[in-house]
Parts: sequence; C-alpha cells; structure tokens
Amino acid sequence: MRSRPSVLHLDLDAFFAAVEQRDKPSLRGKPVVVGGTGGRGVVATASYEARKFGARSAMPTAQARRLCPPGTAFLSPRGAAYRASSAIVMQLLHDLSPTVEQVSVDEAYVDLAHGDITDFAVDALHNRIQRLLGEITERTGGLTASVGIGTSKQIAKIGSDLDKPNGLVIVPAGHENEVLGPLPVRVLGGVGPVTGERLRSFGVETVADLQRMSVTDLVSIFGESHGRGLHEMAFARDDRPIVTEREAKSISAEETFPVDVADSTVLDRELVKLVERVTARLQEHGHFARTMTIKVRHGDFSTFTRSESTLHPTGDLATILSVARRLLVGADTAAGLRLLGFGVSGMSPHAQERMSFEQEEVEQPSPEAAVTAHDVDDGWGRNPQTWTPGADVRHAEHGAGWVWGSGLGRVTVRFEGPTTAPGPVRTFKADDPQLEHAGPPEWN
Repeated sequence: MRSRPSVLHLDLDAFFAAVEQRDKPSLRGKPVVVGGTGGRGVVATASYEARKFGARSAMPTAQARRLCPPGTAFLSPRGAAYRASSAIVMQLLHDLSPTVEQVSVDEAYVDLAHGDITDFAVDALHNRIQRLLGEITERTGGLTASVGIGTSKQIAKIGSDLDKPNGLVIVPAGHENEVLGPLPVRVLGGVGPVTGERLRSFGVETVADLQRMSVTDLVSIFGESHGRGLHEMAFARDDRPIVTEREAKSISAEETFPVDVADSTVLDRELVKLVERVTARLQEHGHFARTMTIKVRHGDFSTFTRSESTLHPTGDLATILSVARRLLVGADTAAGLRLLGFGVSGMSPHAQERMSFEQEEVEQPSPEAAVTAHDVDDGWGRNPQTWTPGADVRHAEHGAGWVWGSGLGRVTVRFEGPTTAPGPVRTFKADDPQLEHAGPPEWN
C-alpha cells in the first residue's frame, strides 16, 4: 500500500443509459433501461430515474418491466456510441498520467504518481480532479463520472462508489480502516453473493465485523488463498499494481465421456457441472471473467470452440451458465460429443454485472415507450437485419432519429438528436427503402 493517495479509479455514471439520454432528448429525466429487451433479456444499465423504482444491473428485464412505470424506455445497447464516448474519457485519463489500466468501456484506474501531479494533499488533488470531471462533462456532451482516490486500487474503487453520481472521494493515507469499517462487507472485491452469505451466517455484516475475525478462522472457512485474501482486504492491504496490459489468464474444466453423448438433456446436465466447477474456482480466487468458451470434441476427434464475451466482468453463476448454454446450443452436437469443456478468460479483480444479450423475438410496439425487437448478434445493439429499440437510423426525408419500436412489419422512429428538442414520432413499413441504419449522432 502506498504512502500517499496516488491511485485513481474512475467510473462513468450509469454510462449506457446516460449516453442514451444525451442522444435522445425525449428521454432526459425519464427512466431508461439498457440491455436485453426481450423476455429473457438482462439489464445492463439502468438510469438513476429507473433505479428509484428498483431496476438495476444484472436484473432480468422482465422484472425491471414490472418494477418501472409506464413510459420507461427499454433499449438495446449501441456499442459504437459507447465506444466513442469512452475513447474521449480514456484519452483525458492518459493526459493525466501515462499509466492507465482500462477495466471496461466505462471504468479505469490511473497511477497519478506517474503523471505531472506533485501535490497529493487532499485540497490540491480535489481541485485538479474536479477540473478533470468538468472536462469529461464538456467533451462528452454532458456525461458525468465518479472518482475515488486512495493508496490502493481497492480503496480507490470503493471510494468511487461512495458518492455517486458525479462524486469525488479522496481517502488520505492512514484513514483507510475508518472508511472501510462501517461499510457492508460486500464492498470488498472478493466478496460475492456466495461469500457474503457465508460470512453473514457467521454474523459478519460489515468490514469491521470481518476485521474481528482471525486469519485462522477465515482460512478454515474459505481455504488458504481466499481466506487470507479476505483478511488482507478487510485491512485495506492491497499492493496490486496498475497495469496497462492485462495478463491473459483462464480457468477451465472438461469432461471426456465413456461413449459419445448426443442427448441434449445429458449434455446440459454435464455443462451445468462444468460451469459450477469453473465458477467456484473463480470465486475461490476472487476473480471475475468477461469471456466464456465452450469446447466440443466429436467422435472423430475433430475439436471446435465457441466464445462469447460479456460487456463487463462477472462472477455470477446464473449469468455464466446462461452464456454457456447459448454457446452449446450453437455447437454441432447431433452426432454426439466425445468431450465437452467450458472455460472463462479475460480476468478482472472486480465485477460489474452487465452482461451480453440474448436474441429475442420481435414484439408488437407499445404506445408507451420504446419496445422490444431482436437483440443483437454482437452484444452492442446493431443487427442490420432488424430494427432494435434505440438503434440509430436515418430517413431520406425526415433525417436522423432512433427506433422507438418495431413489430408486425412496421418500425416507429422518433426523429431527434442530442442537439435538438424532443422530436416527432412517425411509423413506416419495416422495409421502407428510405429508412436505413446510421452511425451514432454527433453531440458537439
């Protein structure tokens, strides 16, 4: 742990939803949910207006629909728009210091000790980072970020969550334990739902409770590596460096069958076992993963792999299993499998439960808000064969807009952009030759 607060963690606030509200003026100040929009979809990000009703990341979209009021916009993600804004923010961070570890499209660590900052007093840091936050808002058309600064990645990460949105928390050296003590134990990076529930069974609710447990007790409960890791985190002992390139790591498990297996029920049962083994090892090491891979080997020893990446690292069993099942469905198993394997990679010490999105059926447009269409092939909301809710489009006569809803051979478009007033809504045939997909709108 460092002797001065020189580690910065930045997290863009409700990033996907904020970009949608920036680019769609009719949605500003209203609840917006971004993610899989069909019956089996999952929420990636909910705007702060939607969070007031209980919508949150990793929640089934169907549940979010029940919680949120009529008029809530449920949109598929637009990767190009998010990447464009992310690139601006990451460049501003690189201007601050050459050592930037980008964790995801909306999150990064910065080593301030490698930049031009020489005064690490709280007031001086506060003034400099407030200027950074102002630059982010100005350059991205109104987006905000929350920042934590401390003596380690752990403290900086926790700090960035303490005063959202648009917050700045600086934890001076020597004050780590007093900040951590009263917080729920789940704020620690290695404490997921399973570990949190196990700790709760021993009366551990806060970090201060965890600090009172001995290393011996933690090791006996969680094993050598995880137990000692929990004890270290409870006392803010974190020496992890900020790395500009992530080390490639993976965890995998596989099963070779005595005879080739073609029965989908049996294969699913075996897949569940493999996913549970891999996820348990993730939790044991306090890691989260972005990429899931299925490996299949046929009777002739031909071997194939299929992979899919979530938008953010996850350690959630249900999320990982959902992706694994989708990958297995896409594999050729008709002739039977000699071997089935599953693995994860793209490791991170932190999780943001925002995941990839499944393909759904088109629903009839709703008069209340943007509605469901097919979720996308690439996890970013852009499938040229369908009109996904929220997608950018252009009409030869009416100009630029976004898909408000689609279904029954029709597509409804709201014509507006980040620099216009809320615009009109018009409906066209889905195969209207004057309507086409477009890139993200300019906001400056």
